[in-house]
Amino acid sequence: MRACCSQQMAVPFSHHLSSEKAPSPSALATPPPPPPNVAMAPPSLPPPTQDDLKRVAAHRAVELVEPGMVLGLGTGSTAAHALDRIGELIRRGDLRGVVGIPTSRWAEARAAAAGIPLSDLGAHPVVDISIDGADEVDPGLNLVKGRGGSLLREKMVEGASRRFVVIVDETKLVRRIGASDHAVPVEVVPFGWQLTLARLRRVFEGHESCEARLRRGGEGEPFVTDNGNYIVDLFFDKERGIERDLREVSDQILRVIGVVEHGMFLGMASSVIVAGTGGVTELLP
Repeated sequence: MRACCSQQMAVPFSHHLSSEKAPSPSALATPPPPPPNVAMAPPSLPPPTQDDLKRVAAHRAVELVEPGMVLGLGTGSTAAHALDRIGELIRRGDLRGVVGIPTSRWAEARAAAAGIPLSDLGAHPVVDISIDGADEVDPGLNLVKGRGGSLLREKMVEGASRRFVVIVDETKLVRRIGASDHAVPVEVVPFGWQLTLARLRRVFEGHESCEARLRRGGEGEPFVTDNGNYIVDLFFDKERGIERDLREVSDQILRVIGVVEHGMFLGMASSVIVAGTGGVTELLP
């Protein structure tokens, strides 16, 4: 077989290079046609970026939005693509009568800039569909959200939704909650936050390896949420995460005096749209 292949390649090679007279300048400027029966390789495309995948997932989710719906508008880089797409459809006249409930001041500003009419939960206590990203998604479609500090409003809006669609790229899929570089955020009141942080650490003593840190902003001051609260970030062992029952852990965190809410969204997702290099898939509970 090796000799055969060598002979096949030699025929076109000698055909194009052997000549009794020098090629003309025009011949040099124009590349020769490919040899017969030799397939040309298609031009290689750069692999999609993480932001490309986020956009794909967001656009797929927006296909579920219908005219006249009340929408929960998520917060973050993935949700931004959904907001922009909804605004585009509104401007084109393809999506009429919708109203959005933003989950943060950031989402409110982004949605207003996109031309999405806005309201609140007081006027619309039932939301038809919420679309938002996540920092972690486990096999049971439990989520970690709130790295942007909007976990309380996100949980309120998405908990009031008939359908909650999560949009992520494939890097957000984890084997277990807490088993990643991301923290599980906990919103706490500023008063006595040091005591609250210490009590949160004790929730995990003898169980999970957990490091609790107060989140700080660029100037070193405590990060302040839209509700005027602080965030304590819980970092777990990246290989093990939280090995106990998540609802038990959730209850223990919420029983700590000074805790407002945590960023574990348990059993809330209706579906998760995942964009990866192999395409888009939808995960169901």
